[in-house]
Amino acid sequence: MKIPKRIEALIEEGLADAVICQLMSGKEAMIYVVRCGVNLRCAKVYKESNLRSFHQSVDYTEGRRIKNSRRARAMEKSSRYGRKAQEDAWQSAEVDALYRLASAGVRVPRPYCFFEGVLLMELITDSNGDVAPKLHDLVLTAEQAREYHRTLIKQVVQMLCAGIIHGDLSQYNVLVGSEGLVIIDLPQAVDAAGNNNARSMLKRDVDNLTAYFSRFAPELLHTDYGSEIWSLYQRGRLYPGIELSGRFECNEKPADVGSVMRAVHIVLKREAAWQRHKQQISR
Repeated sequence: MKIPKRIEALIEEGLADAVICQLMSGKEAMIYVVRCGVNLRCAKVYKESNLRSFHQSVDYTEGRRIKNSRRARAMEKSSRYGRKAQEDAWQSAEVDALYRLASAGVRVPRPYCFFEGVLLMELITDSNGDVAPKLHDLVLTAEQAREYHRTLIKQVVQMLCAGIIHGDLSQYNVLVGSEGLVIIDLPQAVDAAGNNNARSMLKRDVDNLTAYFSRFAPELLHTDYGSEIWSLYQRGRLYPGIELSGRFECNEKPADVGSVMRAVHIVLKREAAWQRHKQQISR
């Protein structure tokens, strides 16, 4: 097929040899199958911001670190350069997340390079060597649903232990490859420690998975892995491979406001006494 303009740079640099076909067009990128030597890989071509149906949001980008102070200031002012820098940061976030998660043992497509707004990465295939289907394209047995749900909950835990929340995880962002489930589409990945929306996004990811798998295994609707995982994370007790129960009891006991106010009053009295003491010494 004709080489898309955005992929020409990869061909010129020798990073890819030919474009085989267009795989899909998503809300934020076009995906192509390309040949690199004897291997087939994916080329993800990010759409310009004005052409995407998924727009950046501070809910996702909050807490992301920008090392270059000039670039950070420009992004805050939303200047022309700042908007370009913001777009670059949005795209490179997926690359950073893929490398970080792969190192943490999370099954994501292996990234090879990111060049001129194109991400070259592993092509996930099924047992027949064909392009792997998305999870939502399959009809599952109850046992398959339970097994896939267990697998993805473990992956969510590993991601959180690596400091990352997917932020848009569902049956549409999971491929069923020859070696198991593979999580894809991570440009909106959330920094768990630096984002005030991290808890709600983690819970939404987990609830999305639970709602989908409960179509085939209805008992999963009675679980609450999202709240359990976040509670363990907050208390520093979450680790890869942890055994979860899927149950979580919210402590609805009213806060003892009176005790808190008494403690505050004591602190204020001590501070006032200390200030009086300092004034007497200075005279």
